[in-house]
Amino acid sequence: MKKLNDEKTEDLMKAILALENKQEAKMFFRDLLTEKEILELSNRWKAVQMLDAKKTYSEIEKETGLSSTTVARISKWFQEGTGGYSLMLNRISKNHHKTSSSSRKRLI
Repeated sequence: MKKLNDEKTEDLMKAILALENKQEAKMFFRDLLTEKEILELSNRWKAVQMLDAKKTYSEIEKETGLSSTTVARISKWFQEGTGGYSLMLNRISKNHHKTSSSSRKRLI
């Protein structure tokens, strides 16, 4: 983690935290990354979601196009990493439930 605690990385994290909505995130990441890099990150995040849903490596490889080595690495980080994947899965799940329940209230 030492490499991730330098000034440049800290500046990037501050910029990411300053994003206010999905449209801003799309604009920022499209300027920062190539389309291929964005797709790679998207596939890695999809792999995390599929691992959480107990999908097999072969199912994940087929849907994401990631190699078995990459899926295994993501799985290892998911199980033994810093907890960032679980944090975001839980946060998104909570936000989804809030959105779903508030949407239901508006329909009533």
